[in-house]
Amino acid sequence: MKIGIVSDTHGNMGAVEAVAAAAHGVELWLHAGDFVDDARHLEKLSDTGVVKVAGNGDWPRTDVPNETVVEAAGHKIFLAHGHTYDVNHGTGILLEAAKEAGCDIAVYGHTHRVYCEKGRICVLNPGSASRPRDEMRPSFMTAELLPGKPPEIKVYRMGEQD
Repeated sequence: MKIGIVSDTHGNMGAVEAVAAAAHGVELWLHAGDFVDDARHLEKLSDTGVVKVAGNGDWPRTDVPNETVVEAAGHKIFLAHGHTYDVNHGTGILLEAAKEAGCDIAVYGHTHRVYCEKGRICVLNPGSASRPRDEMRPSFMTAELLPGKPPEIKVYRMGEQD
């Protein structure tokens, strides 16, 4: 199963549309917050479901959870924006929450920086599809999930240089 992972689109519908156009074969999208309405737009553009969480930029929304657990292809994925887990200073608190939830993958956003750490729990941040802080080009990820296997991660960078 191929999932798409995106975060921090910040109201840039052009970025959401570019992500949807660039991703091929995605069966499920995860949107790690900032902004929920962008995730709803992605839902309209794609033929698949979109699981979304609220980020700090979505405050004070109460209609979308701050975190959730997604089951896909034999994996349990902890999805959160990350701001309530102090991800600007590391992923330790996020990892502990994912572990307590029985997850083998943790997905977050908030930092606008791509991050991929493979271990007992695979930790993923797709960066920002509209306001990257790690490079000039926006980003998103896909993860190929197979039961009992570690996810195969691909990072997509978009922009003029593509």
